[in-house]
Amino acid sequence: MSDESFFREINQELRQDRARHIWDRYGLTAIGIGLAIVLAAGIYVAWDWWTTRQANESGDRFSQALTLANEGNSEEALARLSELEADGHGAYPVLARLRAATVQANAGDFAEAVASFDAVAADTSIPQSIRDAARLRSGYLLVDHGSYEDVAGRVEALTSDENALRHSAREALALAAWKDGQSTEALRLFDLMIDDERISGNMRQRAQMMAELIRGTQEPS
Repeated sequence: MSDESFFREINQELRQDRARHIWDRYGLTAIGIGLAIVLAAGIYVAWDWWTTRQANESGDRFSQALTLANEGNSEEALARLSELEADGHGAYPVLARLRAATVQANAGDFAEAVASFDAVAADTSIPQSIRDAARLRSGYLLVDHGSYEDVAGRVEALTSDENALRHSAREALALAAWKDGQSTEALRLFDLMIDDERISGNMRQRAQMMAELIRGTQEPS
């Protein structure tokens, strides 16, 4: 046997012996880790399937409630939305609350609608963007069904330059001010909207129309 063959066999025996030693020491642990990984993957797949299935079911129920609302069946729609709020999955319980408030408003139950939107706005478990949208929706309803103070209490905090909802908040507050006889404040807010480069074209047009209307009704100084 050549030296090369001899050392090759010795090296192979050493590797085998090292492998046996490692297996004797860590083999069961390795099997346990492998089984844990397989089990975790199986649980994740099962959980993902179940949550997706539940969310899809909630989506179907939400769609059925919307159909009822669009058909004018407000009572049945509200009952379905209430059930979805209680046992729905994913984002659908919150969507059900918002839609229920809209159904109430469309049915003429403005006080109930405002209360429902206010409840969403006050719920700290809901993302801030949704809470702000509920606050804005409540403010718009109160333009026609509340006082300037009512509207300001909901939307004034949303009128800052950094807030993504500032255009709509300023519009709601400006309309409430105009309705309350505060023409100067209303004009200031509409001008802020007009001067904001990031406002949509339709909203700027509405602001321009209202600003022109207010200026046209003001007495010459």
